[in-house]
Amino acid sequence: MSDEPILAFMYTPAHFAPDSDASARFLADVVAGDLVISTDSGLVATFLPVLLDAGTSSRGSLVGHLARNNDQWQQAVRGEALFIAHGPDAYISPSWYASKAEHGRVVPTWNYATAHVYGELVVHDDTAWVGALVRRLTDRHEARREHPWSVDDAPARFTAGQLRAIVGVELVISRVEVKVKMSQNRPDRDIDGVVTGLGQDGRPDAAAMVDRSRS
Repeated sequence: MSDEPILAFMYTPAHFAPDSDASARFLADVVAGDLVISTDSGLVATFLPVLLDAGTSSRGSLVGHLARNNDQWQQAVRGEALFIAHGPDAYISPSWYASKAEHGRVVPTWNYATAHVYGELVVHDDTAWVGALVRRLTDRHEARREHPWSVDDAPARFTAGQLRAIVGVELVISRVEVKVKMSQNRPDRDIDGVVTGLGQDGRPDAAAMVDRSRS
């Protein structure tokens, strides 16, 4: 079998393909997703929190960590590794469309935003590297709290033991595909209905993204 990478591409109609600035913003906001690698034994996936880092490539890197007992980091990667990130997603009822009352030719759909990030996977079995990453991840998610927790709040010996139990991973990005399917193919009157419907369904996050994504 050839060791050449097999390139895969996400189906993305033109009206669901964000411009480069919107794609960059989406990627910068990613907090977690699925790391997928192809090994001699088949596909292996792990969900993990990540940060976008300047990295060593022109597109940057996604960095995170795996449990040392998770042998995904020890398995040889065949071709590119893939990280799948998700934004808001929601069921869209055709009853929200103004078009329903006009002609009835409407169907349900699902709105979603996702990024497929491809690249070389690099392992960092280095407690200093992992320790710095854990601090950055913690600071990112604790920043909004009134009394943020710090790594230094835990006993140093305990923290050192925890760091020895994890391994850092870095996906050096070679290409990124972002798809934002947020009703851009519907007329404005239908989009208005989707925004209202999602708000009434308790999904302000999805409603806001639909509104931002209008063509």
